[in-house]
Amino acid sequence: MHTIAQLTYIPLATHNPTELVQDLLEHLAQYEVKIEVGYLSSTVIGEPEEVFKLIKETYEMMSVEQERFRFHIELLSPEK
Repeated sequence: MHTIAQLTYIPLATHNPTELVQDLLEHLAQYEVKIEVGYLSSTVIGEPEEVFKLIKETYEMMSVEQERFRFHIELLSPEK
């Protein structure tokens, strides 16, 4: 079974949001998930434990490194 999460990251206190989004995509690449990059969000597909680990660690990283941001997470029903 795979979990599907759609992630939207919005850096709020920056003049160069594109650079911060690219940094986030590079961070996501270290996980054992499939990543589909869209125009306004990215979708990650993988084992539930890996997807939830990615979400937790990504949020913690952004909380330390970024001044202000929004991180929207939408979970879709699992693929069986």
